Amino acid sequence: MPPFTPEERSHYEAHGFVVRPAFFDEAALAAWRERFAAIVEGRVEPAPQMTVMRDVMVARGVVSPRSAAAAIQKLQDFHEDPELWSYPMHPALLDAVESVTGPDVKCIHTMLINKPPDVDGRHPIHQDLLYFPFRPADRIVGTWTALERCTKENGCLVVLPGTHRGKLLPHELPGWEHVNAAYFGVAGVDAGASRVHLEMEPGDTVFFSPLLLHGSGRNRTDGFRRAISAHFASAACRYLPGGEAARERRHYRVVRGAEVAGGL
Repeated sequence: MPPFTPEERSHYEAHGFVVRPAFFDEAALAAWRERFAAIVEGRVEPAPQMTVMRDVMVARGVVSPRSAAAAIQKLQDFHEDPELWSYPMHPALLDAVESVTGPDVKCIHTMLINKPPDVDGRHPIHQDLLYFPFRPADRIVGTWTALERCTKENGCLVVLPGTHRGKLLPHELPGWEHVNAAYFGVAGVDAGASRVHLEMEPGDTVFFSPLLLHGSGRNRTDGFRRAISAHFASAACRYLPGGEAARERRHYRVVRGAEVAGGL
């Protein structure tokens, strides 16, 4: 698929996100779903530096998962997994990403998110820029692809259109009984009537600003809600003061173009 059309670019600038339907075909989705299953079922060893995160309610013994997959909240940092890494390296995805980042692109974050039944699993309304110690924010973009049908009932993404035009807000852990690690939310945000549920079919992909307020609800079904996601930034982005320490613990990789002197 080509880069953003003028209409898509206008929608992204106005609302902070744009959805492209049927961006990936079923063959690609099936390969990523199978890789997830193989890892969590122990048929394949997790790649180096990958974190297989259990849901907090499983880790605390509050619920007994029905299956190996039902225990897992996400696969974090899959940059060393050859099957999952095909997602952020996909040429069509990078063509669209370049519409935001410009040339010389680095992948700065990867995860496969699993929202199983029987757990709380909510992610409070937040901004992803909280996790990225470099700027400018308008040269950073997130991608999120539905691996299965995502609905209000199984905890689809919720976005607050236009909030990307604001600043990075204070975040805190919500006062919920069960909150997954690092699931920070914006303090005192009122989603109210302005929130939009992004119900998506398998393969649909949303591109969104790191300043966009977004989150997701509980999975109230008996099935799973899975998605594969990555974040990208221009290799020309510069660290905030003190942000260079992220070099030692994060795994930023050039996925198109080249390194930029003085950049990430």
